[in-house]
Amino acid sequence: MDTNVGNFAIQLTILIESNKKMSKKLVNKVALVTGASKGIGAGIAKQLGAAGAKVVVNYASSKADADKVVTEITSNGGTAIAIQGDVSKSNDVTRLFEETKNAFGGLDILVNNAGIYWVTPLENFIEDDYRKMFDVNVLGTLLASQAALKLFDGKGGSIINISSVAAKDPEVTLSTYGATKAAMSLITRSLSQELGPKNIRVNSLLPTMVLTEGLASLGLVANTDNPYINQMIDRTPLGRLATAEDFGNMAVFLSSDEASMVTGQEIGVSGGFK
Repeated sequence: MDTNVGNFAIQLTILIESNKKMSKKLVNKVALVTGASKGIGAGIAKQLGAAGAKVVVNYASSKADADKVVTEITSNGGTAIAIQGDVSKSNDVTRLFEETKNAFGGLDILVNNAGIYWVTPLENFIEDDYRKMFDVNVLGTLLASQAALKLFDGKGGSIINISSVAAKDPEVTLSTYGATKAAMSLITRSLSQELGPKNIRVNSLLPTMVLTEGLASLGLVANTDNPYINQMIDRTPLGRLATAEDFGNMAVFLSSDEASMVTGQEIGVSGGFK
């Protein structure tokens, strides 16, 4: 074999192996993603699994969708299980984290993604909508974070809350939803201060419209002439809508040792949306 060719092959092998190690930056980590059967949560779960984490795919009702996410992770060489649980119910949260511990022995990463919203003009506002949104979006975040604290077990960890740009710049008819996300942003900042001494980092990601299967099912995709989609893209300096994979990539970073000094931050993954 030509010496130069041999040296190149060796260098290429070293580079490939190095990239594999870099891409598996969450090996030996356990992650739980709430509301991970579809959308942003599913994207985050898949990326965490690809980075080497053992992933709990939580779902409230969509078992078939959660199982699909698990299958995609495991078929790519990862480890994942699906566990049902409504994060707005304390008994469900207790069981969810107990089953996580039984399956994987502990927890290192919690992604509080589970959330619901309705577009509701004030004249159509009803008390039940308010309570449902605050129970899932806010109470669920607090209950899951409290349960995670026990499984972090003194070794530290990472909590990532999925908030929204609506927390800072609410859109018309999203007053209640925006209020829940503003609460999540405050929870992020407050818990980052409270839990920092325990080596637990708390950050939040702020999406705007994200290309998910939910949008696609409504016919709202980026390559159409839909005026609302185009308006959202026009307000985004990077010229496209975010994807669930974009959030997964940021979640991997925030979960890794590379982000060991990042806490209390609210990070827009929105292409500069204004």
